[in-house]
Amino acid sequence: MIFVKFAYTQIKKMKKLILSLLCTVLTHLTVNAQFKDLLNKAKDKINNTTGTGSLSNAEIGSGLKEALKKGVSEQVEKLTQTNGFYKNELVKIVLPEELQKVDATLRKMGMSDLADKGILVLNRAAEDAVKEATPIFVDAITNMSFTDAKNILMGDDNSATTYLKNTTTQPLYNKFSPVVANSLDEVGANEIWATIINKYNSLPLVKNVNPDLTDYVTGKALEGVFTMIAIEEKDIRANLSSRTSDLLKKVFALQD
Repeated sequence: MIFVKFAYTQIKKMKKLILSLLCTVLTHLTVNAQFKDLLNKAKDKINNTTGTGSLSNAEIGSGLKEALKKGVSEQVEKLTQTNGFYKNELVKIVLPEELQKVDATLRKMGMSDLADKGILVLNRAAEDAVKEATPIFVDAITNMSFTDAKNILMGDDNSATTYLKNTTTQPLYNKFSPVVANSLDEVGANEIWATIINKYNSLPLVKNVNPDLTDYVTGKALEGVFTMIAIEEKDIRANLSSRTSDLLKKVFALQD
């Protein structure tokens, strides 16, 4: 009798185990089927083979270009405003490494106002320079191929920003640099920094410094522009409310 009860118990356990395994297998097969279905739909949409309801290559390209132009126009405009750099901690230009000791020393000597003014003029120069950015970005976006657009759409969250970096960095630098140099002159930055550096160099036991501020500010202005465009790109990809037209919603739905 005991043996019969034991055998019966084991059979029940075995049935439960088999049932559990069967459910797991069926679930796994269902998930795989759903995944494959979604993947195939995405491929079909990108390749424009689904027929009704799919997006054409021209629509995909136009949607991506619209999104990039939106991001550029909004973020560049923000940076060109007074304090667009100076009051934005994400892109604010601080002193180059070789001058940070100058800043620290001046503040210790009770010259914080002079140090603050030196930082302010660097950010003002960047705000002036970024005004030159929009036409260069628009040109790069306009010349984007469908392959570029497809790679951006199906790429990482920063693939559009990477594309713009690769295609516009040198033209932007060439445009920014003379504007920065002129801006530094107009706001008296060279005079301010001559005063700062002369005061620092007159202190005992310090090593004289003479950095290329135009190159430094130009580089930081570029970094700031791409930082803000990257933020805009992620927002458009992630938030439906940022897709401000029907075409944008259709195109970015392909990656959702």
